[in-house]
Amino acid sequence: MIALLAIIWGGSFLFGRILMLEWPPFTVVFLRVALAATALWILLGITSRRFPNDPSLIGAILLMGIINNVIPFSLILIGQQEIGSGLASVVNAMTPIWTLIIANRFTSDEKFSKNKILGIALGFLGVAVLIGGDIVQGLTASAWAQVAILGATLSYGFAGVFGKRFKSQDPIVVSTGQLTASTLVILPIMLVTEGFFNISQPNIELIVSTLGLSILCTAYAYVLYFKILASAGATNVSLVTFLVPVSAILLGVIWLGERLTTGNMIGMALIIIGLICVDGRLLKRIQS
Repeated sequence: MIALLAIIWGGSFLFGRILMLEWPPFTVVFLRVALAATALWILLGITSRRFPNDPSLIGAILLMGIINNVIPFSLILIGQQEIGSGLASVVNAMTPIWTLIIANRFTSDEKFSKNKILGIALGFLGVAVLIGGDIVQGLTASAWAQVAILGATLSYGFAGVFGKRFKSQDPIVVSTGQLTASTLVILPIMLVTEGFFNISQPNIELIVSTLGLSILCTAYAYVLYFKILASAGATNVSLVTFLVPVSAILLGVIWLGERLTTGNMIGMALIIIGLICVDGRLLKRIQS
């Protein structure tokens, strides 16, 4: 299931890149969250789940939708206007490192250790290698795109810590709520900045990419994620972070003919080694 989830989330970068070559980002975000929310509302009806009416919980879900969907989805797609799916997924792998930094500041049960500090340092070194050449020469469009995706990972980091308050809630209900809230938030942004579906005539490739991004990579991915979380725990489900860049890179090479530079590969390697240090389990096995 972890491998399947990695392939699905790797596919989100492929679908996003295809759509960004033709359509504006906020419109794609709206389609992604609106269609995903619709699918999950149907699931709620089929499974007879009820949506809570607690105002404080609804407010928390609204905020979660903004920091876990609207901001990161938008920044990633804006970035993918300039860079390929593989490189975007590599930058996105910084998410757990940001989460660790934020959790160390705002929680009492997730503090730094020597391995985690080393992992954070390697992660940022990897990002520096990815973007470094462009910084020396002046920020190019590609560099700004990577910075945008890095901003998305920061938002995901806050969402990961904030989301702990939903531990006792039905995860499918929370997912439905946050996607619904995201739809309501992104709709006026789309209308003001891009107009109402001001897009080119959709072809089969764009339709498949839209449905894949919304139904498969968002609605179904949430269901699969929480199923793994329930059966294998948070530590095991975090392994998907290691596999998503591999999946996205392979899909980008196969379907879009993308290639990564030597600098990209070195940066990716540093980020992955950093994640291994943050995770800690492989190092414990080596030491034992």
